[in-house]
Amino acid sequence: MGMVILLLTLIIRLITSPILYKSYLSGAKMKALKPEIDVLKAKYKDDQQAFSMEQMKLWKSAGVSPLGGCLPALLQIPIFMSLYYFFQANISLRGKNFLWAVDLSAYDSIATLPFKIPFYGDHVSLFTLTAVITSLLISIYSMSSMQDNTNPVMKYMPYIFPVLLLGVFNSLPAALTWYYTVSNTITLLMQIVIQKYIINPDKIRAKIDENRKKPPKTSGWAQKVQQMQENNKKLQEMKNKNNKK
Repeated sequence: MGMVILLLTLIIRLITSPILYKSYLSGAKMKALKPEIDVLKAKYKDDQQAFSMEQMKLWKSAGVSPLGGCLPALLQIPIFMSLYYFFQANISLRGKNFLWAVDLSAYDSIATLPFKIPFYGDHVSLFTLTAVITSLLISIYSMSSMQDNTNPVMKYMPYIFPVLLLGVFNSLPAALTWYYTVSNTITLLMQIVIQKYIINPDKIRAKIDENRKKPPKTSGWAQKVQQMQENNKKLQEMKNKNNKK
């Protein structure tokens, strides 16, 4: 059953790989635009609304979607929830052992603690540890390739999510934490291969320059955001005028 879960994970990652590729491609485009974003930050450092508007214009002219990197994370939620209920209710998993797990339908305990830790429990699940470690590696690697890692809040984000997983996953079925371990490992390998050997920064830069020569295409969502920003800017200007009076 452990090998079946492994094959299931491979199939799921294969199906979702095009979305994963688009996400990393979007991240590479954002990274290519970082020097121009830095110029805008320096120019509008005292006017956040103006900076946001100019940033949206820059993304639109370059054909970059700011939401492109969020798709894999959003896609993982329904997949994870479906597998959670499936592994909880699947009778065929009960009593099935795999590696050190004696029952894939329950958590795999390799050690029992003499006390109970709040939010964690009184046992140590090894599959939980492997899932958390692989998740941490993904976060650290993603952080190193971000277009802007100077934000002090984002500096600690790679460590917050894995710590939360440590408590949430510790009592989940071993089948689910084994799936998450395999899924994270495949994701990390795909991320390294795509970003190091498939995505070409020079081609991305050339594609961005090519997009800028085309008439900009604005989605309905982007138009609404831009309109809201313009309205807020006008309101702010009116308030500033009234304050001066």
